[in-house]
Amino acid sequence: MTSERDDILETLRKHRELFRYTVQGLTDEQAASTPTVSELCLGGLIKHVTAVEKNWADFIVEGPAAQPDVDWANIDWANPPAFVIEHANGFRMVDGDTLAGLLAAYDEVAEATDALLSNPDLDLDSRHPLPEAPWFEAGASWSARRAFAHIVAETAQHAGHADIIRETIDGQKSMG
Repeated sequence: MTSERDDILETLRKHRELFRYTVQGLTDEQAASTPTVSELCLGGLIKHVTAVEKNWADFIVEGPAAQPDVDWANIDWANPPAFVIEHANGFRMVDGDTLAGLLAAYDEVAEATDALLSNPDLDLDSRHPLPEAPWFEAGASWSARRAFAHIVAETAQHAGHADIIRETIDGQKSMG
């Protein structure tokens, strides 16, 4: 029999494997390309999933990170503030990004998340309030278990996005 932690870890590793498979054998230029109507690229998806996994693992340990004080309804999207541009750059490859570097960063974050999940002293029922943001219900909190489930969901969802982009580039599919 396996434990709940083993099941979560096995599922997360499987989706990471599928995600990584989508970039196998690509050049930096291919990983940065946007061959679909979407602005997403494979390297940007890796960068985003890495950041999301790290942020949620940090949340499990430290609670919510400070959020910028933003009036979302009145942002000038034609001239966005720096944190909006930085967020957008988290979905694309920018100068200095390489596929190898993005994958190395992803591996480091994955190793740390796996160690956190495997830590028997971590109570999966421990909770933290979610940060105040328009996309979270006011006053809501998540358990460590729920945050790990979110990491799995984000990885799986973006592995699907990556599969579509890769198939558009050269026909390679991760499944089927």
